[in-house]
Amino acid sequence: MALKEGDQAPAFNVPGDGDSNISSAELRGRKLVLYFYPKDMTPGCTVEANDFSSMIGDFHAAGCEVVGVSKDSPARHDKFVAKQGLKIRLASDEDGKVLSAYGVWKKKSLYGRSFMGIERSTFLIDAEGIVRRIWRKVRVKGHAAEVLEAAREV
Repeated sequence: MALKEGDQAPAFNVPGDGDSNISSAELRGRKLVLYFYPKDMTPGCTVEANDFSSMIGDFHAAGCEVVGVSKDSPARHDKFVAKQGLKIRLASDEDGKVLSAYGVWKKKSLYGRSFMGIERSTFLIDAEGIVRRIWRKVRVKGHAAEVLEAAREV
């Protein structure tokens, strides 16, 4: 069954950038933007990470943390953070358990070829761990600003 607004957000505990660990338990009590993206250092993912990063002060002022999730390794996340000067946290879900729990690991097709991959999606989770907003098949341009506005309203 697909995750929907009003559901309890699935718990997670995964490695993060900078030798950190990122867990839903640690983030409880604050709003959370959990965004899923296909791959570090690719054009759309770089724009999205930079957009969220440039607004991190506004997200924090709204009582909200921002965490990006992909299947990239923590070491690759470290390179991405360093290269782009990112101010957001990145979580590594190499085994895909979090991707599956949030329903973002999907069959995709490109140039007539089918493959499994991450559907660019964002979840706004309140301080009690309830999913308040879901954006699926995200278009990067203007997305971070839209999510910030929603975070301010929750």
